[in-house]
Amino acid sequence: MRISVTVFLTDETVRPPALARELEERGFHGLYLPEHTHIPVSRDTPAPMGEPLPREYGRTLDPFVALGQAAAVTERLALGTGITLVAQHDPIVLAKQVATLDFLSGGRFTLGVGFGWNAEEADDHGVEWHSRRELGRRRMGLMNALWAPEPTAYDSDEAEDTHKDEAEDTDKDEAEDTDNAAEDAAGGSAPRTAVRASEAHPKPVQAPRHRKGAPPLHGPRTLLGGRPGPKLFAHVAEYADGWMPIGGGGLTDSIPRLRQAWEDAGRDPGALEVVPYAVRPSEGKLAYFAAQGVRETVVQLPPAGETEVLRALDAYAQFL
Repeated sequence: MRISVTVFLTDETVRPPALARELEERGFHGLYLPEHTHIPVSRDTPAPMGEPLPREYGRTLDPFVALGQAAAVTERLALGTGITLVAQHDPIVLAKQVATLDFLSGGRFTLGVGFGWNAEEADDHGVEWHSRRELGRRRMGLMNALWAPEPTAYDSDEAEDTHKDEAEDTDKDEAEDTDNAAEDAAGGSAPRTAVRASEAHPKPVQAPRHRKGAPPLHGPRTLLGGRPGPKLFAHVAEYADGWMPIGGGGLTDSIPRLRQAWEDAGRDPGALEVVPYAVRPSEGKLAYFAAQGVRETVVQLPPAGETEVLRALDAYAQFL
């Protein structure tokens, strides 16, 4: 079992280079960082982790800048986002950031993709809340085109010819896949997403992955976050390499359903990855994950200074 960590790095916590060096020296597999550009102080959206919202949510470092620092002082440490709110990014710029970090780190980057819980944050980015999943999916399609080895155009309207049943993000069959099911149930259409065939370098390091009835999947290792459900699992099979469930509960029931969706999409059965995220580890919990075929677990560190974080690493050393 590979043990990675996640932590809210802020302007008040341990700095990325110091943490990255400690992780690599101690034998941890990787470092995953979350993302929030800002937290509006006037917020009607309830925080899924409970109120009041922890201080660190409004103080997070930009994950790509922080991971760039981590990459510069390490050689083996895996680097990832947990997660990137793709719908809130310009996908052309994000594709460049992702490819550059993956290239400069020697292929060590994992793109964790999620859809968020904070409607006010998304609204400030111009994202219509009930179409954010479809918008994220389309932006991933555009980035896949920019990561292709040859100049490749992408137009979400043309791509939808093969995905007519998913063009509207109603989420009616997947209320369990969101903490905001009432908002998602309203449905909505995501805006057209397109890019001309372009020279776009560097390219991510990972080899293309085969998909039945679709162009190969390009880009770094990609893990999709979210609660289990048929639409989420269909999207994992469509444009990701696996699933990143927070906490990792209920895998005995969820993994067979995910595997069925994966194999129905013609993906390599041996390539599917499930990476439990933000886990409070115990021997029993890690043994349970291993019995489900999990090969990597991401454990939670406190958003604290160097002394406290190192104490937590000392405590987790027993699981390495």
